[in-house]
Amino acid sequence: MARRRVSNPLALAALTLLQERPMHPYEISSNLRERRKDESIKLNYGSLYSVVESLARHGLIEALETTREGRRPERTVYAITDAGQREVEDWLSELISRPVKEFTQFEAGLSLLGALPVDDAIRLLRLRLASLTMAARSAAAIQEAVAGFPRIFMLESEYEAAVRDAEIRFVTGLLRDIEDGTLSGLDGWRRIHELRASGLSPEEVDAKLAAEFPVVFTGPPEVRPPESR
Repeated sequence: MARRRVSNPLALAALTLLQERPMHPYEISSNLRERRKDESIKLNYGSLYSVVESLARHGLIEALETTREGRRPERTVYAITDAGQREVEDWLSELISRPVKEFTQFEAGLSLLGALPVDDAIRLLRLRLASLTMAARSAAAIQEAVAGFPRIFMLESEYEAAVRDAEIRFVTGLLRDIEDGTLSGLDGWRRIHELRASGLSPEEVDAKLAAEFPVVFTGPPEVRPPESR
């Protein structure tokens, strides 16, 4: 993936708005919020100003005029440049066509789930499932309210719903496997926390785990390549 001079997704959102007409940063912010783009792209006014300055510095936008109304601060109106137009097309093409590894908070938590006792993990997963289910119901109500709105303007919401539904299925299945005892490695997971709570030293815990679950805690036997003759 190409390294961009300005890589904040907020910069791309600003460029796409400036394709429509010249605007000052406050107009860009207002339009993004009115169109609910702040639900897909992190937006705050301070960072937007920094993004606009960076876009101008790299020649992707240019200042047209600076005005002042009454006691309000000066406002600079910006327009997209030819280089900015090319950047929009190239950047969007890359985002849409190339899947990339995204390091989500939940995935990080799952990778370290074994650090929690099993019962705590069950309780927290149930809390997450309840929150996801509530969010799905709220989103469904919003979808009903905007029924008939052109789909092209709702794609990010549709994608968010699909990801959320997939997560609901995953968490539901994970909870089921933990609770019915079919999750592979569950016995070792429980035993880790049982031994840690017993007052044994870390070295004693490791030794017991290695003895009770040799494949999991010591790894499979090393396979050496045959010696050449």
